[in-house]
Amino acid sequence: QVQLQESGPDLVKPSQTLSLTCTVSGESITANGYSWTWIRQAPGKGLEWMGAIAYSGSTYYSPSLESRASISRDSSKNQFTLQLNSVTPEDTAVYYCARRVITNSNYDYWGQGTQVTVSS
Repeated sequence: QVQLQESGPDLVKPSQTLSLTCTVSGESITANGYSWTWIRQAPGKGLEWMGAIAYSGSTYYSPSLESRASISRDSSKNQFTLQLNSVTPEDTAVYYCARRVITNSNYDYWGQGTQVTVSS
């Protein structure tokens, strides 16, 4: 059983940096065949793919966020993190981490999501 759990602040001030961590159990984030992904959903909006880090360590970002987002990992802790710089209220959303199967592009496991509000 693979489990993912998001953690981080629930309130961030505009212009600051948001840092979220996804802790994974049941599978190594360096295991072949998977990509570890950040997805968010703003109020009233659909799911937005933000970026991912593959088992190899390669990172990928949404073009709309690539200038502000950074994904990294700590394999010793089996965690991967999202850093989003210069946040604005438009970054208010529920943030999810998820595992993606590379061969079929399916998201097979998701965290429960964490609400992040950007407000002064």
